[in-house]
Amino acid sequence: MKEIAVTVENKTLKVHIGSSVEDVMCKSGITECERRIPYEENPYVGALVNWEFHSCSRALVADCTLSPVRLFSDMGTRMYRHSLCFLLCAAVSMLYPSRRLIIGHALGDGYYFRFDDELTLNSDDVTAIEQTMRALVEGDHPIEEVVLPYESALTYFRDNHFDQTVALLETRNDPKIMLYRLLGFLDISYEPLVSRSGLMKVWELKPYQEQGMLLRYPRSHDVNRLQPFVDNPLLFSVFKEYKAWGSILGVQALGQLNQMGNQNTIESFIRLAEALQTKKIASIADQINLHSQVKAILVAGPSSSGKTTFAHKLAIHLQVLGKRTIRIGLDNYYLHPDKAPRDEWGKPDLEALDALDVQLFQRDLNDLFEGKEVIIPSYDFKTTTRSYDSDPVKMDKRTLLIIEGIHGMNPDLTTALDRDLIFRIYISALTQLNLDDHNRISTTDNRIIRRMVRDFRTRGASAETTLNMWPSVHRGEDRYIFPYQNNADAMINSALDYELGVLTTYAQPLLKMVKPGSGPAYETARRLLRFLEHVNPIPDTLVPADSLLREFIGGSEFGVI
Repeated sequence: MKEIAVTVENKTLKVHIGSSVEDVMCKSGITECERRIPYEENPYVGALVNWEFHSCSRALVADCTLSPVRLFSDMGTRMYRHSLCFLLCAAVSMLYPSRRLIIGHALGDGYYFRFDDELTLNSDDVTAIEQTMRALVEGDHPIEEVVLPYESALTYFRDNHFDQTVALLETRNDPKIMLYRLLGFLDISYEPLVSRSGLMKVWELKPYQEQGMLLRYPRSHDVNRLQPFVDNPLLFSVFKEYKAWGSILGVQALGQLNQMGNQNTIESFIRLAEALQTKKIASIADQINLHSQVKAILVAGPSSSGKTTFAHKLAIHLQVLGKRTIRIGLDNYYLHPDKAPRDEWGKPDLEALDALDVQLFQRDLNDLFEGKEVIIPSYDFKTTTRSYDSDPVKMDKRTLLIIEGIHGMNPDLTTALDRDLIFRIYISALTQLNLDDHNRISTTDNRIIRRMVRDFRTRGASAETTLNMWPSVHRGEDRYIFPYQNNADAMINSALDYELGVLTTYAQPLLKMVKPGSGPAYETARRLLRFLEHVNPIPDTLVPADSLLREFIGGSEFGVI
């Protein structure tokens, strides 16, 4: 049998072609094959094979470098969460083979699932599913990669009521489809899974809302236990609203979107998607107008959520209602970096609230509320200096301030101001589209793609630069944005169901420039490319000039850079 050379931790081994990642790690002495390393001992769950992440069950077919990956790592944590979803779907398939389970969205430290039928999902059902999942874990069964011919995979998914998976495969022509198998259950996973069910020890399945259930997982900072459940009903209501819109428009998964492009009906769908978002912005303007005492609107959200274009569009709808608006950016209140708090590496933490001159901000707002003229500062990030070279602004009875910044939901920003004068809006790109029945499109991945496209266009930044920067951006969001979501008076979803089709054309060439050896950025680039392979392109000429998407691809009529 032919042999290949595999280099593991500076040691090169000769192994039979087709050997698995786990076989090689055993032969190299990295892990012990004679005993199963339990979850608590942080086992190896996969490896970077030529810098691309694969499961322990992946067969090796060419010379490669192999770098083992542990469960309690960024990549391992992501794998664990996807594997839990696979475990749930397997249990449901065994208990309710004629019912169609659909993954919904992330909610806090869990994923929301529901059945696509009118039957109830009661606590007994959830208990039965949980018990079956626990039995699968106790059985420590292998989870194997298998390959089926295209037609065989399509037949399997049709027979098992995986409608969205069928729709996605029907827009592709791959000769073979890679699946994962647990006992008799088969499913697609677009990311690697753990190689045995016994590793999935820490999770919870609980009923949620009337027709759904929440599959909860441990946070990465404490992997051995679940945190107390913190509900977010406002966020869930936004997801539910957009899911309902997707159902009405007939696009709940990527395959359906691809089919629209193939049938030349995408242009009318784009108009509907834009109209629904505009209607939502108008309804928020109406909501603000009902609060006659409100003088300032704080708009906050994570990176690449489209805050700037949203603020422009909200201002238009408020003007229709007879209001005058003044836009202010919180970034203009930055202190010099020397005065900013330090992060754990001793660098200025510019994401922290204390990096802003909060006292000056509150004083300026108080003066404006009292009818005084105020010169709003402007901050130059290149020189890290503040200047006052703009014209003074003044409020009258019809004036509303629209203030953008990541700290808008933090009550400490406005402690000296009357709460009744403030209206808070949280904005994020909450993708309602699924890849298929059991695989969701990550909201975070959608925002990464948006930012990568915009950073290249406006700053000439490479995809590698954006991807390397993203972990620090995400840490700041976890600390300073997400904990305050529930303080919002209104939430809006800035994601447009068609946008990935437009962004794909821009993103794929950028991602392909991230080469092996680029560190974590390469693995992320490869993962995003695998995902975008399933997205059919949509011409950017179909995107309206006032679309929020123009903030990222360019050509906005609002002059957003």
